[in-house]
Amino acid sequence: MAKQREENERNEFWDGIIEGIPLFAKELIAGGVAGGFAKTAVAPFERIKILFQTRQAEFRSLGLFGSFTKIAKTEGAPGFFRGNGASVARIVPYAALHYMAYEEYRRWIINGIPGVGTGPILDLIAGSFAGGTAVLFTYPLDLVRTKLAYQVVGSQNLNVQGLVTGEQVYKGIKDCFSKTYKEAGIKGLYRGVAPSLYGIFPYAGLKFYFYEKMKSHVPKERKKDIATKLACGSVAGLLGQTFTYPLDVVRRQMQVQRLSASNSHEMKGTFDTLVMIVQRHGWKQLFSGLSLNYLKVVPSVAIGFTVYDMMKAYLRVPSRDDAVVEVVTSSRNNQSSTMQS
Repeated sequence: MAKQREENERNEFWDGIIEGIPLFAKELIAGGVAGGFAKTAVAPFERIKILFQTRQAEFRSLGLFGSFTKIAKTEGAPGFFRGNGASVARIVPYAALHYMAYEEYRRWIINGIPGVGTGPILDLIAGSFAGGTAVLFTYPLDLVRTKLAYQVVGSQNLNVQGLVTGEQVYKGIKDCFSKTYKEAGIKGLYRGVAPSLYGIFPYAGLKFYFYEKMKSHVPKERKKDIATKLACGSVAGLLGQTFTYPLDVVRRQMQVQRLSASNSHEMKGTFDTLVMIVQRHGWKQLFSGLSLNYLKVVPSVAIGFTVYDMMKAYLRVPSRDDAVVEVVTSSRNNQSSTMQS
């Protein structure tokens, strides 16, 4: 009886804490947890993809399984997660901002533009701006993640500023931040941000658009099924990624250009880098690692959407439509009170 009373008191205490958390904070927490889980689950595929994009001479010829074998022999299991610390450090605030900003932009648009409706076009616009917002705030962490993942133990192409071949240029997240900032300042921490923004606006928007568009054709009783979320989210991610993938390749090349001995001139911008890649390696290089990206998108999106929905349920976040009704009702009540006073 005493144990039951203690458990009830704990539940009431925790319920009080949850109820006291603002809606935007709940969405931040849910998005951050979802992003961290999803990114760690697919970290090995992410590492191989980056190496395919930036070290094509060494790894593209090996193929997927050959690349896995090479990393396993030279770096061991930790090699598959090289740069994942920076990746998670980036993805947690990125996913948190992305999901929260999407929900906020969506509510602001509905509240600010009466009659706009809640169709997929709304999700396209809100998702695009949310993606841009998240990128601007977290891009330096993405740059650091890429530089750390680019380093390969025993590589013959890593020879920067007189360093001995095979020596690690960056020893960790803090060291990479420090050296990058000393080399080029804030501008260096945002190298490659332009193609990121060019890519994230359509990708983030299309991902939410396709996801909501597909869900709109699903029977109401099936919309909450995990299998349904997996199918809709995965296809949405695949379609969005295919349309914007070349910009992701350009971004990676710009991020690691100072580390690559194969770059005889410094790439000046997004278009310059795009032209250089096509001239040197052909247009197919713009889609290097895309098939591998497909392999990681499916579990990543599945885990991301599933964990996000589970966290929202755990934190008692109302459904999007209920939250919108609450915001609109509150706004109208405030306007009414103002007019009366």
